[in-house]
Amino acid sequence: MKISREVKTALLVILGILFFIFGFNYLKGENIFKTKNSYYTNFEYNALTLSSPITIRGNKIGKIDAIKYDFETGKTRVEISIDNDLRFPKDSKIRLYETGLMGGNALALVEGKGSEIAESGDFIASEVEEGLITSLTKNFSDISTGLDGALKSADSLLVNLNTIVNDDTDKGLKNALGEFNSTLKSFQTLSASFNRLITTNEKNLDGAITNFNKISEDLSVLSGGLKEVDIAQTVGNLDQTLNKVNGLLVGLENGNGSMGKLLKDEDLYNNLEIASEQLRELLQDFKLNPKRYIHVSVFGKKAKEYTEPEDPRE
Repeated sequence: MKISREVKTALLVILGILFFIFGFNYLKGENIFKTKNSYYTNFEYNALTLSSPITIRGNKIGKIDAIKYDFETGKTRVEISIDNDLRFPKDSKIRLYETGLMGGNALALVEGKGSEIAESGDFIASEVEEGLITSLTKNFSDISTGLDGALKSADSLLVNLNTIVNDDTDKGLKNALGEFNSTLKSFQTLSASFNRLITTNEKNLDGAITNFNKISEDLSVLSGGLKEVDIAQTVGNLDQTLNKVNGLLVGLENGNGSMGKLLKDEDLYNNLEIASEQLRELLQDFKLNPKRYIHVSVFGKKAKEYTEPEDPRE
């Protein structure tokens, strides 16, 4: 069977379009031949973006497809897609956690222990991990509650001292001795308050000090890394890269190179439009008149010459 030039052209155009679609998705980091499963979860509030990653043990396994507000439940509904090679129990949870001190959130898949495997379209329960800043705020809130009683005792002590200083009479001296005794009791009460404060919040104080030590160590490592980085060279390399990217964009805008010609050549677009229309007409004619293109002979006889029927639908 001889293939006409128009059919060959149409096949080349189709292959070119398919190759362009595959290449465009490949540059975006997406594999159109690899399927993914979709799951749903929800949160009380929205702290995510479509670019927030989905990880398991620190490895990226999917992405967020949609974030929308559910007017019926008053919660934020999140649709996610996960690589279909990953199989996990249905009682697993999607955990929202902070990615660093400067903000930013991500989702982590925490695998459950059930035997039922989650299927595409299932709803996965969610949870929110308490961040470092929130934990420190809570610890200091507990400490401040204990300090309130200590401050009240200190206020009473200052009032008593002020009374002693302002009263100069003999009666005032006697009262001063009494007030001094009260002052000693106030000191005793204050000391007891501090002791109770330290005893009650010992764990919170230890946790706060541990967190501050960890933050200090992390900042020390970060500072040491910044000292070793050649900032001037990095900025210079970045400037050169930006100049190259700018030159590339200018070339594309001016129609230079292969990509520039593809973007700016109107003749190519018109030719593709004409080729597409011709392909449509060819397929329509092939469907209506298959005998014009295909001749089948069972016993080797010479094919009869094609005669166009009176009715084109035959």
